[in-house]
Amino acid sequence: MNVYKACGVLLFFTFLLPIVKSKEQLSSRECEDLGFTGLALCSDCNTLAEYVKNQELVSDCLKCCTEDSDDSISKITYSGAIIEVCMRKLVFYPEIVGFIEEEKDQFPTVKVQYLFNSPPKLIMLDDEGQHKETIRIDNWKREHMLQFLQGKVKPTSAI
Repeated sequence: MNVYKACGVLLFFTFLLPIVKSKEQLSSRECEDLGFTGLALCSDCNTLAEYVKNQELVSDCLKCCTEDSDDSISKITYSGAIIEVCMRKLVFYPEIVGFIEEEKDQFPTVKVQYLFNSPPKLIMLDDEGQHKETIRIDNWKREHMLQFLQGKVKPTSAI
């Protein structure tokens, strides 16, 4: 009987406990390690789900977000962005290379910054050029980057 009880306890900790834990919010450090630094609004996770069909990524996003209301805060836009990536690792990210080579020129306020050993990420900038939000884009497709930036980066004003 003790063997069956031990197996039951083992099954609980192996299968059931992770399911319960998955409903919890992650710490800010865990979220940062997953690449969700600054992506705090749950509406942004819902927007992400429209562009990126990776349920695990969306689930992680939802564990790191804060509920928001349906007012203007969920429609935050930025004055610009930086695509930060390690030049040596670009060979592993053909979608990002394609975006940089063929789509980036549509966004004059989006710059590319090559930083040694940096994972690919978007750094969203406010009106003063300060970093406001950082989003990892390792698995994003070119069209997802295009759509995301069209929705999040303010069009430049004609001078």
